[in-house]
Amino acid sequence: MAGLEPLYALARAAISRPQDALVCGIHWELVRHGYRCLGTGDQPGPDERKSELLPAGWEANKEVYTLRYKSTDDAHELLLKAIMVEDSMILNVMDRSSQKVADVTLAVADYINPEHLDDFHKVYKNTEELRTRIASGIIAPLRGPAEKAEKEPESKRDVHWDEDPLRLPPRQPMGTRAPPRPSPLSPFAVGGEDLDPFGGRSGGMIVDPLHSGFPHPGIDPSSGIPGRLPPGAVPPGARFDPFGPLGAGRPGPDPDHLPPPGYDDMFM
Repeated sequence: MAGLEPLYALARAAISRPQDALVCGIHWELVRHGYRCLGTGDQPGPDERKSELLPAGWEANKEVYTLRYKSTDDAHELLLKAIMVEDSMILNVMDRSSQKVADVTLAVADYINPEHLDDFHKVYKNTEELRTRIASGIIAPLRGPAEKAEKEPESKRDVHWDEDPLRLPPRQPMGTRAPPRPSPLSPFAVGGEDLDPFGGRSGGMIVDPLHSGFPHPGIDPSSGIPGRLPPGAVPPGARFDPFGPLGAGRPGPDPDHLPPPGYDDMFM
């Protein structure tokens, strides 16, 4: 707790009980969050000024400590009452600017070693927990001026739509085509093209030997099919389902390998 050590050294003469040391630590946490002490008591006194130090007589009442604070930007004024109830300290803090109230209960033995009041390096324990209790129980509810903004959670890694077939591709400007996906070699790619209204993906429901994922050099439907289609009948890049054999030795299924519906029906 940087800065608390010189404060504790200055206040050491007034610290005679464990609750005094705890109030000193609470005071420093308020200072760290942008508040300065004005003085003791419920009402302001003459010639008050904001200070990082504890005011004279702050430890006079060992049962109820009353301190007033003001933010460095003068937007908030706090009235702190630390009330001892047996071995616990109840912190009641009211923001006089907004009339908001915050309460925190601390067990003195959880944060102070009573046998080491003379040794700053041993008197405090669980300092990080004390900081968290003050920040979450007092500073955050009253919206202190120096409250640290919560860090936004790290954005999840952007998954490219090409990596997940269930993700919709990003919208494209009018007049443009979606970027084509590479033709997969997997036979399970069948059906992917039917998800793309722009026809920029491969793998439709119709098994097309020309687009089965394996390269077929020399076969270009846009150049025409001798005896069947003239050149230019199929636009370049258009999906084309062959209606007849394109040559001997061509791999892939035969488009006519199944009989027509009702083939063996004598009434057809």
